[in-house]
Amino acid sequence: LFRSQPVQKMMNCTSTFLLFECPEDEELPPVSHGEPFTDRRSTFQAHLAPVVSPKQVKLVLNKLYENKKIASATHNIYAYRIHCENKQTFLQDCEDDGETAAGGRLLHLMQILDVRNVMVVVSRWFGGILLGPDRFKHINNCARNILVEHHCTLSRDDMPKHPGKNKKVKKDSKKHNDH
Repeated sequence: LFRSQPVQKMMNCTSTFLLFECPEDEELPPVSHGEPFTDRRSTFQAHLAPVVSPKQVKLVLNKLYENKKIASATHNIYAYRIHCENKQTFLQDCEDDGETAAGGRLLHLMQILDVRNVMVVVSRWFGGILLGPDRFKHINNCARNILVEHHCTLSRDDMPKHPGKNKKVKKDSKKHNDH
């Protein structure tokens, strides 16, 4: 059903995007673009689209890659989560596009925020200065900002009430003297 397009050469690096052709009956969802953020000449920009099928994920990627500026990004990191209500599970995946572990971190953020039926792509244009771990902070902050802006996250009241794995439940520290 799907044909791969040729691998594209971009900004002194080879990108291994696989672009797919999708059947015409699947509708392209609207794609929103966040504000670009620049740190030490590297620019980050998030893109968001509602998706309910893997075909729509491919349609969104194809649409984004039609934009020469986005296609020329050093990295286009993405993650998506599709809620399968009939099975009460999620269809989810992510792609680093050469930015090691960035896709997994982006997907983890989406899991924590309990995002459903959404795809986020964060484009990074490398500016020549290594950012170290700050690059992950910028990728996730761009993603979080666009998710919040488009009301894709749960409100604080809707979040689960259980403590996280690093939180400890306090116990009564009074000592009882039983004589």
